Amino acid sequence: MSAEAHDHDHGHDHEHEHHHKDTFITKYIFSIDHKMIAKQYLITGIIMGIIGIAMSLLFRMQLAWPEESFKIFNVLLGDKFAPDGVMANDIYLALVTIHGTIMVFFVLTAGLSGTFSNLLIPLQIGARDMASGFMNMISYWLFFLSAVIMLSSLFVEAGPASAGWTIYPPLSALPQAIPGSGTGMTLWLVSMAIFIASSLMGSLNYIVTVINLRTKGMSMTRLPLTIWTFFVTAIIGVISFPVLLSAALLLIFDRSFGTSFFLSDIYIAGEVLHYQGGSPVLFEHLFWFLGHPEVYIVILPAMGLVSEIMATNSRKPIFGYRAMIMSVLAIAFLSTIVWGHHMFISGMNPFLGSVFTFTTLLIAIPSAVKAFNWITTLWKGNLQFNPAMLFSIGMVSTFITGGLTGIILGDSTLDINVHDTYFVIAHFHLVMGISALYGMFAGIYHWFPKMYGKMLNKNLGYIHFWVTAVCAYGVFFPMHFIGLAGLPRRYYTNTNFPLFDDLQNVNVLITTFALVGGAFQLVFLYNFFSSIFYGKKAVQNPWRSTTLEWTTPVEHIHGNWPGEIPHVYRWPYDYSNPNHDVDFVPQNVPMKAGEEVLHH
Repeated sequence: MSAEAHDHDHGHDHEHEHHHKDTFITKYIFSIDHKMIAKQYLITGIIMGIIGIAMSLLFRMQLAWPEESFKIFNVLLGDKFAPDGVMANDIYLALVTIHGTIMVFFVLTAGLSGTFSNLLIPLQIGARDMASGFMNMISYWLFFLSAVIMLSSLFVEAGPASAGWTIYPPLSALPQAIPGSGTGMTLWLVSMAIFIASSLMGSLNYIVTVINLRTKGMSMTRLPLTIWTFFVTAIIGVISFPVLLSAALLLIFDRSFGTSFFLSDIYIAGEVLHYQGGSPVLFEHLFWFLGHPEVYIVILPAMGLVSEIMATNSRKPIFGYRAMIMSVLAIAFLSTIVWGHHMFISGMNPFLGSVFTFTTLLIAIPSAVKAFNWITTLWKGNLQFNPAMLFSIGMVSTFITGGLTGIILGDSTLDINVHDTYFVIAHFHLVMGISALYGMFAGIYHWFPKMYGKMLNKNLGYIHFWVTAVCAYGVFFPMHFIGLAGLPRRYYTNTNFPLFDDLQNVNVLITTFALVGGAFQLVFLYNFFSSIFYGKKAVQNPWRSTTLEWTTPVEHIHGNWPGEIPHVYRWPYDYSNPNHDVDFVPQNVPMKAGEEVLHH
């Protein structure tokens, strides 16, 4: 469909929309408006984030003060899992598993990408809505259903899945393996299968919308970097998520129908089981073929948001626009050929290990290009240090510090020594977890006026950023040292080993930072929900930004623009253009006679 055809078709829809009044259910619940669906993703993601962070605080308390009795353990976990307020080891593993699953998939994949892809793709490319509003709605409700099923596994008698968020067999393939391997594991698999269906529907919708529904003049080289990252992220998702779906289905077959895809000869309690011929390593390959692209599905949208916010708040064009696009494409391609670096100790051929080391170190190059370009964008800019900008700079900081340890872990010789220690936890929480979370916070602070028509409280934003920044490094930086000392991950207590006695103080320090940082997220929650109702009313373009979403009215309307969709005449980062008196020129402002196109 051409851009003109798109304008024409949706003009009629738009007129039609004004003739009927939305009911509460069609406006707030089963909405097909991309802006409402974005808010639904965001609120659901925030609720899941609260649950995920709360779980991490519980197991951090267990690691800092093992065998101690806490009333809160008994209240939240019950007598079965915390008798006399002492956490049982089974529930420790379950909390780690569900925390990882919730944060990676439900917060940083759906909460981040689902929110901002839905909000920004139609608004920034000049479209009335997504290619399929109905499919968009179904995508959200499948995500919601999968979240409900995942949370329902917490209330199963034997406990939720406990095989780690990577659910390796045989713990996940044998219902009798450990307490969480029964109904809890089944619910995990069903939830993830539905989540993957939701993700695929959303991704296909994003891809089709970007390809088909751009407004007149919006060529691919005039797209904001946000849209490039959402577009490429959706492509990675469509390629890699079906592989995890196949792994989940084969795992269900192993669990329920007696097949042996992932199980070879195995003994439980001295009894030989009837499985033979399968291989748990096959599952590792299938899982990590999604699992590593998943890291980029999480971080790329955050990179796009940060690029946009940095250009806006530096009041200068983004440095190396085309290099940024090429690096996103390079990351997308390379992300599909590096999964083996998670499996260096699985007994793989050493030559294959060296191939994966090479491709892993290669992916550092486009990542470094992005970091260099962000820093150069800041260089000599007229910097506006609002909360969105601070979180963007914080994201660059954690991405660099977390990325440097990735180079160590990408080298098979070094990785074998620190695999499955706290060093790995420190690495991926900084480079993926905290970086993506900072990108999400930056996006919320920046686009909140577009979503709710109100402004967030800036001073509370500053408090939120500085405490979060200090605590994030306070939690994850010391983990590098205890990891290098050999402390294994996923142990519910480290006090059984005299070797690690000296490290217990570090665990107390980490947990203290975690509790303070977790508590200060309440500042953000208060700011977010109170500003929706009582915040200062936003103006149309509060950040004096150039992209199309700021040309729409503050009040949300069907079809986004009241009249004709604006045409695009220039690239998205026309800041401090010497041909104009103002320091920003929106994309829909025609070129002056004789105006030079700024090089990008």
